[in-house]
Amino acid sequence: MPIERRKTRQVNIGGVTVGGDAPIRVQSMCSTPTGDVDATVDQILRLEEAGCEIVRVAVPDREAARALPTIKSRIHIPLVADIHFDYELALEAMMAGVDKVRINPGNVLVKQGWKGVEAVVEGARQHGVPIRIGVNSGSIETPLLKKYGSPTPEAAVESAMGHVKLLEELDFHDILISVKFSDVPRTVAAYQLLSRTTDYPLHLGVTEAGTSWSGTIKSAVGLGALLAEGIGDTVRVSLTTPDKAEEVRVAYEILKSLELRARGPVLTSCPTCGRTEVDLLALVHQVEEALSRVKTELHVAVMGCVVNGPGEAAGADLAVVGGKGAVALYRRGQFLRRVSEAEAGKALLEEIAAGLR
Repeated sequence: MPIERRKTRQVNIGGVTVGGDAPIRVQSMCSTPTGDVDATVDQILRLEEAGCEIVRVAVPDREAARALPTIKSRIHIPLVADIHFDYELALEAMMAGVDKVRINPGNVLVKQGWKGVEAVVEGARQHGVPIRIGVNSGSIETPLLKKYGSPTPEAAVESAMGHVKLLEELDFHDILISVKFSDVPRTVAAYQLLSRTTDYPLHLGVTEAGTSWSGTIKSAVGLGALLAEGIGDTVRVSLTTPDKAEEVRVAYEILKSLELRARGPVLTSCPTCGRTEVDLLALVHQVEEALSRVKTELHVAVMGCVVNGPGEAAGADLAVVGGKGAVALYRRGQFLRRVSEAEAGKALLEEIAAGLR
């Protein structure tokens, strides 16, 4: 059954809508020093190619703020400024043309007081820029830590909603919220509580999730649990990886697995067993590599034997089924032809192209 998404307000981020009836958006964040314009732009362009729809950069100082107009002029997706400690950097970022600012209330608005709140809100209103209230477990305010005894989901939600209230008191409602933890149980509990508390759009993430291996699993479990409940309007997978586009690819795989959103093919492959008569690992790798360049939304199955293969092939748009000495290609359960294992990827691309004609 289709997942029924939670009803939220809609926010416009540089022409990309988030919340309401908009698709669940995929985001990432640059790992380059923002002041290094060429490196940052190159990374963003790779993220765009992977399907990133909104990108965030750190703005820790004036050098980073000064780089924003040039970066903005050379990319094609909305640019978000990540602000910590100094609200004046948020003002500079908005004047530089960013499409959203992320404020961590535990170390910006609290430390710099009402003056900072008013200034940021007025700048956001003037430039038509939404604000994300982004709470992390490591930056919850001291009074709330004392109240709850530790960084609990309740503390994170109270922190977020307290600062949302400050913005609302200034009649500002162009808001998104996130409450991130580095572990799955607290992340899920925090967003569940937040979703019952407000209808602002929610930015999902398990912060500091880990490496490509452990971080992908943690993100899939945490974000998948929330998305399956209909919670979440935009997602960012946080991985410790040299290839930031991997965050985007993982995010889309999570969304595809829940049939919430597709970008490119969905690949099904069998785990192999003693019946397998082909080098299935090599075959799947070959097919996956071929499909990495395909943007068409379709279901591709790679199966290792003739026992389950034809049946699985019937449910796929295209299938590659292993056999002794060759593999068979199917389109929606109908046999097409046999090719050698080495030609499987090329043949699959030919069939995809033929189906588009």
